[in-house]
Amino acid sequence: MSETSRLSLAVESEEIVLPEAARIAVFGPAAGSDLSALPQDLCHIITRFRPDHDYFAGLGFACATLPEGRYGASIVYAARSKPLSFAHIAQAAAVTDGPVIVDGAKTDGIESLLKACRARTQVSAPISKAHGKLFHFPASDVFADWALGAPQEIEGGFVTVPGVFSADGIDPASRLLGDHLPDKLGAAVADLGAGWGYLSARILERDSIKRLHMVEADHAALGCAHHNVPDARAIFHWEDATRWRPEQPVDCVVMNPPFHIGRKGDPDLGRAFILSAAEMLTPRGQLWLVANRHLPYEADLAAAFADISEVGGDKSFKILHCARPARKRR
Repeated sequence: MSETSRLSLAVESEEIVLPEAARIAVFGPAAGSDLSALPQDLCHIITRFRPDHDYFAGLGFACATLPEGRYGASIVYAARSKPLSFAHIAQAAAVTDGPVIVDGAKTDGIESLLKACRARTQVSAPISKAHGKLFHFPASDVFADWALGAPQEIEGGFVTVPGVFSADGIDPASRLLGDHLPDKLGAAVADLGAGWGYLSARILERDSIKRLHMVEADHAALGCAHHNVPDARAIFHWEDATRWRPEQPVDCVVMNPPFHIGRKGDPDLGRAFILSAAEMLTPRGQLWLVANRHLPYEADLAAAFADISEVGGDKSFKILHCARPARKRR
């Protein structure tokens, strides 16, 4: 990295003294996070998001979706979801024998996390740098009630857990797309960014579907999807939808692509979903997509498909139908 990260600064200045020869849990680091101050052979990356898992595994780190055993220290990276940040702090405090270190940007809510932790335990003076903060405290059981609770049932009998996308109810954009899907989608369909399974459940209302690939990067959301879509035609993939490809091309892709990385809007993520969709479809395949009305996807769709049209929507969202993928396959 071009400048020293908060974590490196804390370790180099001995503001934080890591235990020798003890494992270190790192909760929720995003791909590209600077872990150079840590001994790689002792680090255990804990992330439920497949792109981050693959990034750190590719660098040689041990990775898992849940903590395993005890740790001499833990580092928690603030998540976009406050309940997920709280849950990671609770997990870290429960499995750590030394310090729990919390790091994050202001845009990730680090100020509110610092305030909440100070209300429960003695917290170090924060290190402020690059529009963010890092602080630490000794592990204890005072955060036990921050652990993720039991799955909750929402409208329609669907089950979610805190921290997944649209945990408190059916996403209005997904509902709109589900209401606009035609009776015939083809025999083989993929739901990219399937989340906890709402759109997949709507797709499988059709007897003509023979198999549905549910592709989701959030391990916890996919766990909910297993419960919400108890259909033998569903095939579950814990994968990055921008990289995953089916063994055989599919007839249709349905998606409500994410457009945030952290708390920042990033239309490039949706564009990557569009390119993936085009590359996994049959020559006569079709894409059904819902997007926020302000997102500029039309030029990317025109480059990837011969036919595109807006077939519905409202003041907030647009429903787009695309056919005849034009892109060459990788």
